[in-house]
Amino acid sequence: MQHPLQRIGLIPFLLLSACSLWPEYEKPAVAIPETFKQANAVNGWKTGQPADEQLRTAWWESYQDAQLNGLVTQAISANQSLVLAEANFRRAAAASSVNRSALWPTVTANGSATRAKRSTNAIRIGSDPILETYNLSLNASWEPDIWGRIRKQIESGDATLQATKADIEVTKLSLIASLVQEYFQLRVLDTQLVLLDDTLKALDRSKQVTINRYRAGVATKTDVNQADALHNNTLVVAAETRLQRAQSEHAIALLLGKAPAELSIIANPFNMQAQLTPPSVPASLPAALLERRPDIAAAERRVASANAEIGIAKTAYFPSLNLTAGAGYQSNAFSNLISTPSRIWSIGPLIALNVFDGGLRKAQTNAAIAGYDATVAQYRQTVLTAFQEVEDQLAAISMLSEQAGFQQDAIKASSDALQESTNRYKAGTLDYLNVITWQTNTLNNQRNLIAIHGRQLQASVALIRAIGGGWSSNLNTSSGPNSQTPH
Repeated sequence: MQHPLQRIGLIPFLLLSACSLWPEYEKPAVAIPETFKQANAVNGWKTGQPADEQLRTAWWESYQDAQLNGLVTQAISANQSLVLAEANFRRAAAASSVNRSALWPTVTANGSATRAKRSTNAIRIGSDPILETYNLSLNASWEPDIWGRIRKQIESGDATLQATKADIEVTKLSLIASLVQEYFQLRVLDTQLVLLDDTLKALDRSKQVTINRYRAGVATKTDVNQADALHNNTLVVAAETRLQRAQSEHAIALLLGKAPAELSIIANPFNMQAQLTPPSVPASLPAALLERRPDIAAAERRVASANAEIGIAKTAYFPSLNLTAGAGYQSNAFSNLISTPSRIWSIGPLIALNVFDGGLRKAQTNAAIAGYDATVAQYRQTVLTAFQEVEDQLAAISMLSEQAGFQQDAIKASSDALQESTNRYKAGTLDYLNVITWQTNTLNNQRNLIAIHGRQLQASVALIRAIGGGWSSNLNTSSGPNSQTPH
């Protein structure tokens, strides 16, 4: 696809003014759906209105967990990925200042003193072969930005700076979301360990009942072996759950910028008797994602930077003008260096035009256009990915809510079946295998419900992350065109 700038002819430079040669940047158009497909599936999610409540900046506090809040504070202050993103921003800020410095003249002060012996065969007889030269001068040079090259460099650098500023928010949002999700997984495992501990105690009692019945001659050795096998299998599950908890704790340590040995998190199981309700997420329209997601803002700013790079490449077709001036003193004797006869000065322009470069400028322009097209594609892909992520999490929240209801019904049914099979076994009308089966089913159903509650919380975190957290963008013309500022 031909870039619009390719159609601009090269007007003779004598007819051009000092204004920029290239058209203003326009944000790439993207196809935006009117609403989210899964929006109606989630209770409380509706078409966004201008007065809708905005998600608070410290969105993780909505989960009302003091332990979680403390971990997030530690992560923000010590996570190395966030330190890296901030260092990249400072480097981009320095590069932006470098670009701006080209607008001003360069002034240098020089001083020199030399003493040299000349060949006696190369000088007049009787002349002193020792020559002393002293110089003291002030020189200035300036390149007027006639074709807009320096301004395009500034525009490109400012857009990159704004992108790296948004990158900090991208990293921070990803960091906090990952930490919150890992923390909820830790709490899921803590809750399952409590359940497994209670189950093992119940299995111990059940096993003792079976042993007593075996000693009384009303149960078989097979019943005892089955009870023992179920108890040991549950111990295996508990050991695996403890392993998963240790690994989850290690992952949190990494997010906090710590070695695993430096972190120990106190167990904090869920209260399964209370209703686990994730915080409500404010409704949003698809178009709002373009203002709410820092990764979209960063991608758009990189498109602006790439567009400016095309202008920079185009200016290589035009001559460069450099104005130089110098003044100072020069003498063969230091004693009369600062004197009127020793004064020197120079002034004059230097014009240079690249007549032949073997296709270098054309190749550089084509590369800049290709780079622009690549950033446009990346921007549009980022927007599409954002839409998909929101749809995925809306669907997950809806389906997990249904799953929780079904799972609670399954727990009640299996618990009733376990109670009935246990009573019938004690009455001698049912073999012990049925009791074992329903004990296993009840444990699995209870563990599944805990896991579903954890997934509901994680899905709510993923939805908050998908809509950009508490970040939003606004225009800041003082730092460049269409700049985006994270809050």
